[in-house]
This record gives sequence, C-alpha cells and structure tokens, in this order.
Amino acid sequence: MSRIGKMPIPITKGVEVKISGSEVRVKGPKGELNRSFSNDISISVNNGLLEVSRLSDEKQVRALHGLTRSLLSNMILGVSEGYQKELEIVGVGYRAQASSGGKVSIQLGFSHVKEINPPAGVSVVVKDPQHLVVQGIDKELVGDIAAKIRAMRPPDHYKGKGIRYSNEKVRIKPGKAGKAGAKR
Repeated sequence: MSRIGKMPIPITKGVEVKISGSEVRVKGPKGELNRSFSNDISISVNNGLLEVSRLSDEKQVRALHGLTRSLLSNMILGVSEGYQKELEIVGVGYRAQASSGGKVSIQLGFSHVKEINPPAGVSVVVKDPQHLVVQGIDKELVGDIAAKIRAMRPPDHYKGKGIRYSNEKVRIKPGKAGKAGAKR
C-alpha cells in the first residue's frame, strides 16, 4: 500500500469538495479547481477527510495511488491558501516592469523586450525591478510559468547574471586561470 496514498487529506474550513464519478471539483475562498482522475482510483469524503483508495493492485494503478492523493492535496491547499514562486533578476540593466492588462515586460540584455502574458488563474506581480512573484491557485501552472520566466535567461555560472528562484543557490565558477603556469 502506498504510504502517501493511504494518508487521508483534511478538508480545511471554507473548502467544498464535489465528486462525480472520476471528476473532482474543489471550491474555496481563492477560486475553483476541477480535475478528472483515473477510474481505477476511488475517491470519497468521510467525516471531513478526503480518502483515496485503489480498486486493483496492478502496477499502473499502484503508481497512480500516491499521485492522485498528492494532486488532491495540492488542489485543496491551492483554493484555500494559494501558491507563489519568487524570482530574482540579477544583472546590470536587467529589470522587470508591469505593463497594462496584467502583462509584464522584462529587459534581459536582448535587443528586444520580453513580454509575459500570464494565463487566467495566474498573476505575475512586480515587487521591484529585480523581484517578481508568480501567484495562483494551481500549483502545476504556477511552477510552469515560473520555469518559463526563468528559462528566458537562466543564471550564468561565470558572472551570476540571469533570472533565478529566490531560494536558488548559483555556484559561480572560476574563469580561465590564464597562462600563469604554462611552459614557454
């Protein structure tokens, strides 16, 4: 039995869970999420707890057991508290600026300005020109948008310039040593 899959998920106050077949709809103070799961996984609500169990012991179903529980837990946490990823922009002349309509313009040393137009359910907030915060209720979507922003200019390991997560440690490599010890 899956250690993660067998743990019940507590439903926080203000969160409403509706199950219809393999479709689960979670509604909370921050918004609403719905997702469909495999028919081989049984999802039920008992005494304010969401429980996940599998109907067979096949390898594929065992693999989906813990995954389904984690996705449901993320949905409940997302609609009650939300998720956010913080990004730092490091480099001379690199900066972000909020544009109209929720868009964000980022200058990263290219000849043109990069535009970010976040999808519905995700917002990109510019705290200051060097700090961005990606917020939303869907953990998967927030992480995806943050990764796409970081991929515009990943951190350089020689100078440290680029976009990085706020908790990311970038190891700076030493450059060439030169010809100090070379034979003549």
